Amino acid sequence: MNRIKTDILIIGAGSGGLSVAAGAAQMGADVVLLEGHKMGGDCLNYGCVPSKALIATGKAAYGQQHSAQYGVENAPGDVDYAAAKDHVADVIAQIAPVDSQERFEGLGVKVIRKFGRFISSDEVEAGDTIIKARRIVIATGSSPLVPPIPGLETVPYETNETLFDLRQKPKHLLIIGGGPIGMEMAQAHIRMGMKVTVIEGEKALGKDDPELAAVVLNNLRDEGVVIEEGALASEIRGKKGAIEVEAKDGRVFKGSHLLIAVGRKANTDRLDLEKAGVEPVRGGVKVDTSLRTTNRKIYAIGDVAGGLQFTHVAGYHAGVIIRSMLFGLPSKAKTHYIPWATYTDPELSQVGLTEAQARAQHGDKLEVVRFHYNHNDRAIAERKTKGFIKVMVVKGRPIGASIVGYQAGELINLWALALANTMKMSQIAAMVAPYPTIGEINKRAAGAYFSPRLFESDMVKRVVGFVQRFVP
Repeated sequence: MNRIKTDILIIGAGSGGLSVAAGAAQMGADVVLLEGHKMGGDCLNYGCVPSKALIATGKAAYGQQHSAQYGVENAPGDVDYAAAKDHVADVIAQIAPVDSQERFEGLGVKVIRKFGRFISSDEVEAGDTIIKARRIVIATGSSPLVPPIPGLETVPYETNETLFDLRQKPKHLLIIGGGPIGMEMAQAHIRMGMKVTVIEGEKALGKDDPELAAVVLNNLRDEGVVIEEGALASEIRGKKGAIEVEAKDGRVFKGSHLLIAVGRKANTDRLDLEKAGVEPVRGGVKVDTSLRTTNRKIYAIGDVAGGLQFTHVAGYHAGVIIRSMLFGLPSKAKTHYIPWATYTDPELSQVGLTEAQARAQHGDKLEVVRFHYNHNDRAIAERKTKGFIKVMVVKGRPIGASIVGYQAGELINLWALALANTMKMSQIAAMVAPYPTIGEINKRAAGAYFSPRLFESDMVKRVVGFVQRFVP
């Protein structure tokens, strides 16, 4: 058995682990990185990257089929499903070198391609090596949650870890789960020429503002996606090419393929956390605001730390703990300015409080301002007028923003900046946006906050009247 010592040991080479490894190594720390599966983790290999690549295929097909509105003759937009998966694989391959073992070894990181498990409070065993570390980072991410639905163990199904390897085009895709993953894949597949039924036990896109979610869901239904809500799956039966899902209320849904997209579970089973004095909790590992576990030498970041399960959150967590581990400075993770987006068409994005949350916290002090895409000239030119933004404002400061529409995932960046820096609506309104851009929507939303104060104020009108009469 080999034994080595290091400053920082990172378990998991996904987004968070790689960010810590790169930052710590380049700032002079001795770093060991463990990865028992694929470098880049879920996001590169099974999540964000391949899903957005497949969404791009669906968008291209849909664009051909609906080009007449731009004066271009509609085309069939037929999709070669296997070729679409080649496109997905190529996208992954282009990004993979950034996350590769070779790159990180070039940065000075010792990479061990083995799973790790704790054997003491500061030691981890990985294959034939024991690593003793001053500080340890758990960055093992999460995996698809497969619910214990009767019959599922005998029926073939896909998760996000297998879907992108599927080469045979499904005739009718059944999706259990109406969250972001389920709805993104539903739209991608309907646009590639398949039938799609989404089976959701409660409300589809239930974690988002229902007013905005309705815009997305109505658009998906218009495109042909069947969305069955309140349909808790109680039994699954059938075989490859002929699968049935029965809901608790007796509804039965038939299809050729099944995708399970009900959520994710933290990857902690292999770690032997108890040997390190690390307390597990539902959703991952117990951490404090500094992302330390119950063993102060050990941190947990990303999905395994619980909370918001997004790649950019793992990257943010990496920055928080680097400040603490390398410089000994206090650093706390905050969530009030973490944005997220669902990449349907139209897109759906959120940062800070939703309207319902803001009303519950601030009551009558809350003001909600809106601006609709159909008043934006670029959106009109692009035929992308579905959607709107609403901004939650208290005492002149935004505390949340919700956007549904074209490029909503891009537009939310400005509001994330505003919340992170406690900016005022006046600062947003003072921004000059180039014309015509979709980004003007943000400025116009800020303008909508000040419009009644300027145009409906008797005091403003009296001041203007006085200046016009008496000031030369």
